[in-house]
Amino acid sequence: MVSHSSDLGKMSILDKQTKDSLMLAALQSRPLAQQQDAGYADTLREILQQPETWRGTAELLRRPEVRQRLAAVLDPAPAQVVLTGSGSSMYIGECLAPSLQAGLGLPVQAIAGGTLLTHWRSVLPPGPGLLISLARSGDSPESCGVVSRLLGDAPAWRHLVITCNAKGRLATQYRDDPRVTVLVLDERTNDRSLVMTSSFTNLLLAGTGLLLGRAGEVSAATLERAAAAVQQVFEHQTDALARLAQGGFAAALYLGSGGALGAAREGALKMLEMTGGKVATMAETFLGLRHGPMSSLRADTLVVALLSPDPAVRAYEYDLLRELSRKGLGKPRLLVGEGVPADVAGPAGLVVEVPAGAAHGEVPAMLAHVAVAQLLAFFRCLSLGGRPDAPSQGVLTRVVESFAIHGDAT
Repeated sequence: MVSHSSDLGKMSILDKQTKDSLMLAALQSRPLAQQQDAGYADTLREILQQPETWRGTAELLRRPEVRQRLAAVLDPAPAQVVLTGSGSSMYIGECLAPSLQAGLGLPVQAIAGGTLLTHWRSVLPPGPGLLISLARSGDSPESCGVVSRLLGDAPAWRHLVITCNAKGRLATQYRDDPRVTVLVLDERTNDRSLVMTSSFTNLLLAGTGLLLGRAGEVSAATLERAAAAVQQVFEHQTDALARLAQGGFAAALYLGSGGALGAAREGALKMLEMTGGKVATMAETFLGLRHGPMSSLRADTLVVALLSPDPAVRAYEYDLLRELSRKGLGKPRLLVGEGVPADVAGPAGLVVEVPAGAAHGEVPAMLAHVAVAQLLAFFRCLSLGGRPDAPSQGVLTRVVESFAIHGDAT
């Protein structure tokens, strides 16, 4: 297990009265006003509500009128599907694309909202298709800018908006256009914290609604299994995550394969955002790490390995982790998966056991991957004296500030 770091000596929320008891109950037991003053009330609540909100999103997807709307956007079948969003929402698209492509039997790719806004003519696939816009607030400049531009300049494309905000522009501005279908999630998923947590995982789960009745569908039993597993992590493994977060690492590498590269990027972003850049982060595939990025690793670089539920893929991942051990790189280590061999974890490694069989697909595993990464970043932020609800001290805002949408694009 990773030892405690001297940076806990700094004044932070983990003061002398609480630093020896890092269980979530200690943080939750404070009056709400104190939690708000310490800057963690919203983020902590929104991380912990995820298993419950996933059940709510799954129920929403099973409603007959919702199933009918989602089926309608695929009838007639589009030639291709593009997932778009900005920041975390883009990473949701990266997580979803492989599962949607396999289940729909259509080409599916994720393209960042900013790239579509500036280069849509060269990056949008030719011919008609379905554009899926993923957004927490639906009020960022790129969100509506992309949809408006494509409705005018690529009229053969249909649109599906999945958002957490019923009052956002994405949810309200196009309600009279028959080419746009909107799915709004429960208001609780519209995170108040600057960082996206429950909004990320619920938007990810909601995107699988297109697979209802198809291969890759996240069944009620599978979703319940994932929710229960993450709840177990919250109840029994947060002390270990907190101790790992107190380590003296100044850099963290997040590894994922397939769609989990999107989860790795999201984990890296959560750590970067919540520490205000005090921890440098990188995300890469397990196999891609050998092609240059490994040169940046040090012995004290934290390695976060989001392990595939597919045993064949996981064999490649284990080989890479063993190679890091032989080279003395990334000794502090967090591995999220099940049945991890001791030599893969290493002497300073922490394994968060999350059952995720290959038969259940990538998405349930990624829900757990992201939730664990959120907790790690949350505790690292607190250990550095930060405020998870608004860690960047005015540099970032919850919704990206408005900027000019220029009339001509490449």
